Amino acid sequence: MKDDLSAQLTPDMMLQAYAAGIFPMAEGRDDPRLFWVDPRHRGVVPLNGFHISRSLARRLRRDDYRVTLNHGFDDVVRACAARPETWINDPLRRLYSALHDMGHAHSIEVHGPDGLIGGVFGLTIGGAFFGESMFSAARDGSKIALAYLTDHLRACGFSLFDTQFITPHLASLGAVEIPRADYRRRLSRAINRTARFGAAALPATGYGLLQRNTQTSYRG
Repeated sequence: MKDDLSAQLTPDMMLQAYAAGIFPMAEGRDDPRLFWVDPRHRGVVPLNGFHISRSLARRLRRDDYRVTLNHGFDDVVRACAARPETWINDPLRRLYSALHDMGHAHSIEVHGPDGLIGGVFGLTIGGAFFGESMFSAARDGSKIALAYLTDHLRACGFSLFDTQFITPHLASLGAVEIPRADYRRRLSRAINRTARFGAAALPATGYGLLQRNTQTSYRG
């Protein structure tokens, strides 16, 4: 559906749309128009099926990074939108920021010695997390963010991690594609579940994350 939503779309309307299984996008950074998207197939990350390769496990054990929750939401959104091609325009950035102020949009930040090296952000309704975008400014930055995010969602009682679409990068980490009808059944259950982002503490170290992640699959 290509009708322009930018003039009338509000944060509350966004939440209603996500709860119904649709979400807004722009054609590009410089296009102010927004339109609804309702994919026939949806990407999801099974919360007990996140794949950590041996190389990522080695990276997680290093102590040269720090992970935080909601310490730089706008910075993460800005970094996600800074790539050459993006569907995040200024109207969406303002809506995400408003939803963050309302407690419905969250970020995980990965800090290196010189600043952010990775991050991911998304929206929450009940026990559903709708992943919007991620970025990596150093090797494995986004993978570290996703490993911590998946662990955190599980620890906080979430049951659905929606990635909207699936990419080879997400598939390598355990994401799968499911039909629209299956997705909406899972969504209906998830949004009626009680969960709260930030309710559990992050593991103090990557080693701690690996220890408590009993479902981790090691692959070369």
